[in-house]
Amino acid sequence: MSTVVIIATVLAYLLFMFAIAWMAGKNSDNSSFFTGARKSRWYVAALAMIGAPMSGVTFVSVPGMVSASGFGYLQMCLGFVAGYLVISFVLIPLFYMQSVVSIYQYLENRFGMSSYKTGAWFFFISKILGASVRFFLVCLVFQMLIFDPLGIPFAVNVLLSVLVVFAYTFTGGVKTVIWTDSFRTLCMILAVVLGIVFIARNLSLDFGELVASIKGSSMSRIFYFDDVNGSQYFWKQFLAGLFTAVAMTGLDQDMMQRPLSCKDPRESRKNMITSGVMQLFVVFLFLCLGVLLYQFAGANGISDTGDKIFPAVATSGLLPGIVGILFIVGLVASAYGAGGSALTSLTTSFTVDILGAMRKGDASLTKTRKLVHVGMAVLMALVIIIFNKLSNTSAINAVYTLASYTYGPILGMFAFGLACKRRVKDKLVPLVAIAAPALCLVLQLNSERWFGGYKFSYEILLLNAVFVIVGLCLLIDKSNKDRV
Repeated sequence: MSTVVIIATVLAYLLFMFAIAWMAGKNSDNSSFFTGARKSRWYVAALAMIGAPMSGVTFVSVPGMVSASGFGYLQMCLGFVAGYLVISFVLIPLFYMQSVVSIYQYLENRFGMSSYKTGAWFFFISKILGASVRFFLVCLVFQMLIFDPLGIPFAVNVLLSVLVVFAYTFTGGVKTVIWTDSFRTLCMILAVVLGIVFIARNLSLDFGELVASIKGSSMSRIFYFDDVNGSQYFWKQFLAGLFTAVAMTGLDQDMMQRPLSCKDPRESRKNMITSGVMQLFVVFLFLCLGVLLYQFAGANGISDTGDKIFPAVATSGLLPGIVGILFIVGLVASAYGAGGSALTSLTTSFTVDILGAMRKGDASLTKTRKLVHVGMAVLMALVIIIFNKLSNTSAINAVYTLASYTYGPILGMFAFGLACKRRVKDKLVPLVAIAAPALCLVLQLNSERWFGGYKFSYEILLLNAVFVIVGLCLLIDKSNKDRV
C-alpha cells in the first residue's frame, strides 16, 4: 500500500471528522464542553460508548493477542458487562442526584477536600498515562506506514497527531466527542467486518467454513478453569473485568462524560447497558479477525505477530486495496476519537477539580479551560515521546497494568463512601491512597515466591482497592459520630 494512498485516506477521514466537529461545536459554551448541556439522546451516547473504550490499542492489539491468549479476553469482557450493570444502578443515580460536573466532586461531598483532590490527581495520572499508551501505539503504526517512508522523526509524528486531536475538541468538548465517537464506532465495526469478509474470500472460505475454521483453531479457546495460578484463570479475568469496568468506566471522568450527557438517569442507564452488551459482540469480532489474520499470515509467509500483525497483513498488498484503506480508517477513527475524548476529560478534571475554576465567572472559566486544554495537549505529546523510549511490553497489557495501580485508590474511596456512612480523617486519605499501590507492587513482585507460584494479573486492581478500604476503616473519625 503506497504512502500516498495512506496519506489521502487519513486526510479524507480528518476532513470528515472536522466537519462533524464543526457542526457539533457550533454555539458551544462551557456547559456544552463539560457535560454536553445534558441534551444527548441515549442511543447516540450508546453508539459513542461502544467505541469509547476501543482505542487504537483495541483495534491493533486485540486481534494480535489471540496467538498468546486465544479468546480468553472475552472472560474479562463478560466481567465488563457485569461492571456496567453496577455502574447503571449504583453510580449513575448517585451522580445525577448530586448534579456533578466532574464525578470526583462526590468525594468532596462525602469525605472532604483532601479526598476530592486525591481522587482527581489519581484520575489525572491514570488518564494521562493510559491515554498516552493508547495513542503511542497508533503513532507507532503511523510512523511505520507514513512517517518513516518520508524520513520524518517520531517526535514530529506525535506533535502532528496531538495537534489534530487538540484542534477538533478545542471548542465543542463533550458535545463534539459524542458525535465523533459515534462516527468512529461505525468506522471501526465496518473495518473489522469487511476485513473478515475479504480475508475469508482470499482463503476461499464460505460462511460455514469460516465459522468452522475459527471454531477449530487452537487460538479460539475462551474459558480457562484448569489453572488457578495462571493469569488466564476465568474467575481472575471475570472479576478483574468487573472491577476494571467500574473503575475505568464508572469512576473515570473520560468515560462517564458520555452517559452523564443524557438528560436523566433513566436515559443514561439505557445507554450504559446497551453499549456494554454491544461491546462484547464487537470484541468477539476483533478476536475472530485475529484468528484469520494469523491463518492468512501463515499461508503467505508473513512473520509479524502481536501488535504488528494487523497492519502487516492489511498493508501487505496481498489483499484488495480496500482492506488497507479500511484498516487505516479504523485505526485513525479509533486513535483520534480516544485521544480527543481523553484530552477533553483531562481538561475538564484539571479545570474543575484541581484548579477549582467553576467558582470563577463564565468568562474567566472559559479562559482557564482553553489554557488548560493547550497544556494537556503538550503534556500528552511529551508522555508519548517518553513512552516510546521506555516501551518493552504489549500496549494493551501496559494499559491494564497501569490501571490496576492508578484506578485502585479511586475504586477503594468510592466503594468505602457508598458502603460505609462514617466520616474519616480527610487529611490522611492521600497517605492511604499512595500506600495501597506501593504495597500492591511489593506483593506483585514477590507473589510467585511467597504464594506457591501464584501470579497476580489485573486482579491487583481489586487488591489495591481493598487496601484502600482497610486504610479508610483505620481512619474513621471516632471523635465525630455523625453519619453522612
